[in-house]
Amino acid sequence: MIEQEEKLPYKVFVIAGSEPLGTAGIQADIKAISACGGYAAGAITCVVDEDTEHVKDVCLIPVEMVVSQIISFMEDVEADCIKTGMLYSKELVYRVSETLRKYAHVPLVVDPVMVSSSGDQLLEDDAVLYYRKYLIPLASLITPNMREAEILLGRRLNIGGIKDDLRELSQWGNSVIVKSVRCDDKISDYFYCPQNDCFKEYTKPFIETRNVNGTGDMFASAIATYIAMGCNIVDAIDKSEEFIYNAIKYGARFSFGTGFGPAFPFYNNWR
Repeated sequence: MIEQEEKLPYKVFVIAGSEPLGTAGIQADIKAISACGGYAAGAITCVVDEDTEHVKDVCLIPVEMVVSQIISFMEDVEADCIKTGMLYSKELVYRVSETLRKYAHVPLVVDPVMVSSSGDQLLEDDAVLYYRKYLIPLASLITPNMREAEILLGRRLNIGGIKDDLRELSQWGNSVIVKSVRCDDKISDYFYCPQNDCFKEYTKPFIETRNVNGTGDMFASAIATYIAMGCNIVDAIDKSEEFIYNAIKYGARFSFGTGFGPAFPFYNNWR
């Protein structure tokens, strides 16, 4: 007798770029989702040529192919959470947004990938408006780092008035967590949920390492995984904060190229 089929749990669908190092982009997303217990699938938006020092080139996947990848997965398999990463162009931001409107019942984590760890730009200048107008209004949560938050705001982040900045970044109804705000020997993430006016600060000791490329990707993908598992956003972030801190701590010891290396998401399997 054939056993009754069970639904594959915790499916996270990522829409992001690919890079050769395995440190960031969809490679980092897949590692983080897998390490947190989810099933990773995804649509590739572009291919990035980079080493640990610099982004050298970006080759865009045709927009119709990106959209088709999304529809192929969502119509046949479906996802428990969707996460976007590097989208690069305003046309891609717009078309992905229009496609995801059909799946508005699925939680969406938007990681507005705009700047690499080495400071290289990963988004066309005129695409920022399209993030604000089309994609972020669909999001359950956005996860900009400090520099990306400033790009979205159009001004410097005011740490003394961080709650006001977070409220502005959540004006579309989305929750927001601003990552990696450095202050002396500490680093903080700031969360805000507009539905219940919930503000939360996560402060950790700063780990001295250059192995931080892709940590924003991994963090957002971990959150998406825990949301896919049924956690609310705050619980998902709590779990992901612990995950990414340990991934950075255990990855800090490794030598990887001459620039920015990876975190180590599989620290629980470390021998």
